[in-house]
Amino acid sequence: MNDEIKTGINEDSIMELSPMYLFRWEEPQQAHVLLYPEGVVKLNETGAAILKYCNGSNTAADIIRELSEIYTTDVSESVYRFLEVSHAKGWIRIKS
Repeated sequence: MNDEIKTGINEDSIMELSPMYLFRWEEPQQAHVLLYPEGVVKLNETGAAILKYCNGSNTAADIIRELSEIYTTDVSESVYRFLEVSHAKGWIRIKS
């Protein structure tokens, strides 16, 4: 995949949330959010599902496998795209 080359994210990349962000459920908003010093990012259901697995032990392939089972379809393209954007925004990082 060309996007893997650009971002450095591939199926073996272990993803984790950046320490600047806190991922949690916000009851008043009825949504998962990313909290950071300058504000908050409200996540949709799919984005939250992906970030839930960015825990420092799952590879991109693990995340895709888990979500493909939940959604009963191949979600690899969407997951890679979301991981790319999240990585570019600094929400997640590739664990070294």
